[in-house]
Amino acid sequence: MDALAPYERHIAACNNIASPSHLIRFRIGEEQVGWLGAELARALAFYPREFHFDDRGVALAGRLRAPGARSEALATAVKGLAGRGHLTIRGEAFDVRAAPDGPALATMDRGALPAFGVMSQGVHVNGFVRRPDGLHLWVGWRSRTKPVAPGQMDNVVAGGIPAGLSPSECLVKEAAEEASIPPEMAGRAVFAGRVSYIMATAEGLRRDVLHCYDLEMPEGFVPTPHDDEVERFELLPVEAVARAVRETDRVKFNVNLVLIDFFLRHGLIDPAAPGAEALRAGLDQVG
Repeated sequence: MDALAPYERHIAACNNIASPSHLIRFRIGEEQVGWLGAELARALAFYPREFHFDDRGVALAGRLRAPGARSEALATAVKGLAGRGHLTIRGEAFDVRAAPDGPALATMDRGALPAFGVMSQGVHVNGFVRRPDGLHLWVGWRSRTKPVAPGQMDNVVAGGIPAGLSPSECLVKEAAEEASIPPEMAGRAVFAGRVSYIMATAEGLRRDVLHCYDLEMPEGFVPTPHDDEVERFELLPVEAVARAVRETDRVKFNVNLVLIDFFLRHGLIDPAAPGAEALRAGLDQVG
């Protein structure tokens, strides 16, 4: 078997749609921001003041030029769509962008992003400790009551980026809330790049961009749960974490990608090995 196949399977699982061409483009102004299924597009026809249909797909009404007005229109539609069972409101606003570094065109409830195929962004932190016997990684074990990946292995810090926050600001917030990591320590995290994927789910299309950070943590520091997101933290040899990724499904689906990126950058996966370049390319699917 190809030595990299155990890693490739995770990338394939997170990119389980060959093309979104069967979906309907969703625009704000001239910017495409999402992809709609036919059922949701039909539901949007009940909001003719907010959404217009043309030969390029569905667009938010052109009269809605300010981000605030756009956000209000989206919130009205999302509330109605949730009432009809098309999506679930999560009560957390995320920025709507056409590209990861583009301007925020509006905000939308986090629960509606997959239904509209709108890009979501998050931060993931690889918390590591250098020991005489090698590199170790702090991992979190997710609460068994979480709706997504309950009881599975996660990064020491991970979370979606709410509207109005930068990745680094979100990192500091999540580090304190999830792992009781003080801001001065969290601020030392080093940005290491992004991984992204496009995943068809029952809720719609997840187009997720994950901002990856490496944080070297002192030997004596032990992260502790501060909310109900994580049951416990565990410090493991990096080889044990790599084995969990290769041989099990104990790691949260997208955390596998963050860890594969970490392994490539830190030599756990030889970047010169046959297929390593394709593996790296597979970690970047959202423009």
